Amino acid sequence: MNTALKKARILLPAKGVAPEKWAVVACDQFTAQPEYWKEVETVVGGAPSTLNLTLPEVYLADSDRRVPQIHAAMRDYLERGLLTEAVDGFVLVERTTPAGVRPGLVAALDLEQYDPSSGSNSLIRATEGTVASRVPPRARIRSGAPLELPHAMMLIDDPQRMVVETLYENRDRLRPLYDFELMLNGGHLRGWAVEGADADRVFRIMDLLARDANGLLYAVGDGNHSIAAAKQCWTQIRGELTEAERESHPARYALVELINLHCPALVFEPVHRILFNVDSAMVLGELRRWLSERGVVDAPGDDLIVFDADMRMNFRFEQYPLPLLQSFLDSYLARHPEADIDYIHGEEALRTLVARHPGSLGFMPRAFDKAELFPSIRRWGALPRKSFSMGEATDKRYYMEARKIQE
Repeated sequence: MNTALKKARILLPAKGVAPEKWAVVACDQFTAQPEYWKEVETVVGGAPSTLNLTLPEVYLADSDRRVPQIHAAMRDYLERGLLTEAVDGFVLVERTTPAGVRPGLVAALDLEQYDPSSGSNSLIRATEGTVASRVPPRARIRSGAPLELPHAMMLIDDPQRMVVETLYENRDRLRPLYDFELMLNGGHLRGWAVEGADADRVFRIMDLLARDANGLLYAVGDGNHSIAAAKQCWTQIRGELTEAERESHPARYALVELINLHCPALVFEPVHRILFNVDSAMVLGELRRWLSERGVVDAPGDDLIVFDADMRMNFRFEQYPLPLLQSFLDSYLARHPEADIDYIHGEEALRTLVARHPGSLGFMPRAFDKAELFPSIRRWGALPRKSFSMGEATDKRYYMEARKIQE
C-alpha cells in the first residue's frame, strides 16, 4: 500500500564540527525578537552552523541578499567536507524539552502525495493555511539549493504507538549518531541510525497505519510553509523531466520528522497575534461589533483575551475562536494598510512586545485540542494559518540533518 514514505541518504555534520553550534532552531521562530538571533550569532561565531544555511524569518526583508549567501554556504560546506553521509534509511530522534521526552523519526516523504488545496484527499495534508509572503523566500532558497535542512514536523495518528515509540524502546541496539545539549535553552538532542531490517519494519507498520487512516496518513504539524515551498519547487522541476526521471529525482521528496500525535510530550500551544500601529480602542470597538453580529459577546471566559498596555477584555466562544478571529483580522488589515501583524509563540513574548510597542494590541486565543486535529482536517480541511504551535519556540525542531536535493 502507498505510504509516501522513503528511505533517505541523510547527511550529518562531520567529525570535528561542534553540534551545539551547528544546530539552530527553526527559522520561523522568534520572528519579532531580533535580539534572540543576535545571541545565536554570538554563540555560533565563525563555526560551521545551520545558521548560515537557513533564513530566519526575522530577516525576510533582506532575503534578496541572504539567499545567494545561503546557496554559497551550502556549496562551501559540501566542498570542504563539513557534511558527511551518515545514514541510509531514517534517523530516530530523542528531544528532551520541559514537556518531557519527545521521540521522532527523520524520514523522506513523497511530495506527489501532498496537496495543500482545500478539499484535498491526499495522504499528506496541510493543517493550516499559509502566510502568502512567507512561501516565496523559502521557495527561492530551495530552488537553487544543493541541500535541504528540515524543520517540518509531520504528525501521524498512531494511538497504539507502533512506529516511533517501538523504535525508541529498542534504541539501545541502534547505532548512535549524536548526543548533545542544544543552544539557548533548547533542551537535549540524541539520534540513532535506523537502517536495514529496522527500516524495513517501519515500512510494514506504516502500511498497517495507512489501511486505517481513512485517506489521511500525515498532517503537517510544523513547517506548513516549508512543505508548501518544497511542493512548489517540485512542481516546477517535474515538468522538465521524463516519467522515469520523476520517479527518482531527489527533489520529489522532502525530509521531515515524524512525530506521533499521541506523544505525551507533544503539547499544542496557541499562536498569538499582535497588531502594530493601531488605535486599540477603535480595533476593539470594531471587533466587538463584528463578533456580536456573529453571535459572540464579550463575557467572562478565556477563549480569547485581547489586551494592550492599559486594558484587557475576555471573550467566550461556543467553538474554537481562531477562525472567526483570523477572519476579522484579515478584514481589518485589508482596510488599514498602515497596520501590521505578527504571529507570536508564547504568552510572555507577546506581553513583552505589547509593553514595548505603543499602539499595539495582543490577541491570545485558547489552545486547539490536538485530539480533534485529524478528524477536523478530514471533515473541514486546513485550519486558519498559525492556528497552533507544537510547544513553545524553544521546543521546535532544531536543524541537524540534511539531504542532497540536486542530482
